[in-house]
Amino acid sequence: QVQLVESGGGLVQAGGSLRLSCTGSGRSFGTYKIGWFRQAPGKEREFVAHITWIFSTAYTDSVKGRFTISRDNGKNTVYLQMNGLKPEDTAIYYCAARGDRSDSITWNYDFWGQGTQVTVSS
Repeated sequence: QVQLVESGGGLVQAGGSLRLSCTGSGRSFGTYKIGWFRQAPGKEREFVAHITWIFSTAYTDSVKGRFTISRDNGKNTVYLQMNGLKPEDTAIYYCAARGDRSDSITWNYDFWGQGTQVTVSS
């Protein structure tokens, strides 16, 4: 069982930056693949990025070059650094954990956080 808590959301102007954090419980946190997803009003939840247990990363095309995912297993935390934010990045951002050592992109995660709101004004 892994419990996840997101933080770091807020209101920012277009072009600004935010860093989201996802902190998990449990000694085995470092073995999980951690993903970030987002859901905008009226839209389906979409994959944003993931980082595997060996620090391999993947991103959706719309955030490549602007967002960076990283992890600090000593702090049981995964970060999503978001630069060059755009109004279309406005959404609730969720982190999720999956007991999976593959690098494949999937929406099928075992544990989810409650989400943190990111609002980008134009």
